[in-house]
Amino acid sequence: MKKISIVIPAHNEEGNVALVHQKIREVFDGLAHYDFEIIFVNDGSRDNTQEKLEALSAKYPEVKFIEFSRNFGHQPAVKAGMDLAYGNAVISMDGDLQHPPEMIPGMIKKWEEGYDIVFTIRKYPRQISYFKRKTSDFFYKVLSGLSDVNLTKGGGSDFRLMDANAVEVMRNLNEDDLFLRGLTSWMGFKQTGIEFTANERQSGQSSYNLKKMITFAFTGITAFSVKPLYIAAYLGFLFSGFSVLGYGIYVLYSFIAKTEISGWASLIMTIVFFGGLQLIILGIIGIYLGKIFKQVKERPNYIIKNKNF
Repeated sequence: MKKISIVIPAHNEEGNVALVHQKIREVFDGLAHYDFEIIFVNDGSRDNTQEKLEALSAKYPEVKFIEFSRNFGHQPAVKAGMDLAYGNAVISMDGDLQHPPEMIPGMIKKWEEGYDIVFTIRKYPRQISYFKRKTSDFFYKVLSGLSDVNLTKGGGSDFRLMDANAVEVMRNLNEDDLFLRGLTSWMGFKQTGIEFTANERQSGQSSYNLKKMITFAFTGITAFSVKPLYIAAYLGFLFSGFSVLGYGIYVLYSFIAKTEISGWASLIMTIVFFGGLQLIILGIIGIYLGKIFKQVKERPNYIIKNKNF
């Protein structure tokens, strides 16, 4: 029997872990030729998630858990599960049941057809806000345009199946700022996508607020491209050229016409504009320097406090 490892990051998911386990168990009851394990990664939960996981693992041998020493984030949690998952294939999914377990047989079927990575293409239900849908689509357009990876629209979900060979490659990567969606695309292998409609969250509240989504977007863009640095340089040359041409012509005209060069407002606006532009460019450079600073320290992506396997 082939073994499927399912990695589920859990942050304050006390109301969901038992339910998602039940749903996955029901799915595998209909898959006679496959064994499975569920690796829950407790990412510094402040509720009773850990107690729920320990109770589940005591009752069901297929339930494994990893407990972090603190909250390290969603991406390190997925990476930790992959690092300790040694099934023939590994499926990563969220623990709030927005990723429907009913999709698992279809993903396994594609894997058996010879695909190394089966990613999912998310379709939003009508109840998801227009703002959420459009900002998500915009992000993947920008990421594809600014980086060397090409993410399919809606294909940025962390709900995917990876063959053991692809997982081994992921396991050996040593990235500090993890962006697994981009890494999966960058790795290559034979890939295909299947569509799914995201369910509503079953319990609790999502910890992904607007600030975290913007930070995640910057992480994705700067992890796979230096194009923002080139854009900053191009902007510098462009506005410097406009300044020389525009103000140079004005100064020359004033000198010939012997008119007074006046207007402190325009001068202040010019200083503020170019000062702001310089700060933006320095900020972009600073982001890259910060990533180098963090990478050379070689700190681990996560620290495991406890595990049961």
